[in-house]
Amino acid sequence: MDLLLWITIGFIIIGFVVLTSIKKGMESKVAFIKANMEDEENSSKAKSIIWWMWSTAAWGIVSIFLVVWCFHNHFG
Repeated sequence: MDLLLWITIGFIIIGFVVLTSIKKGMESKVAFIKANMEDEENSSKAKSIIWWMWSTAAWGIVSIFLVVWCFHNHFG
């Protein structure tokens, strides 16, 4: 198999495992923010949630780009 295909598969699988393992912590941070609306600690928790969402979106965009690039190289 081509190296690009292995890089694509590895990136998608490793990214999925990392994002799903961090998901539970993000859910608990959201629950904490909802329960303590006036707490000053919410700002740092909200920033980490926003960064997690941006990184998830970036991982998805890069994954789509890699899959398209892989198909382009194999079938183009």
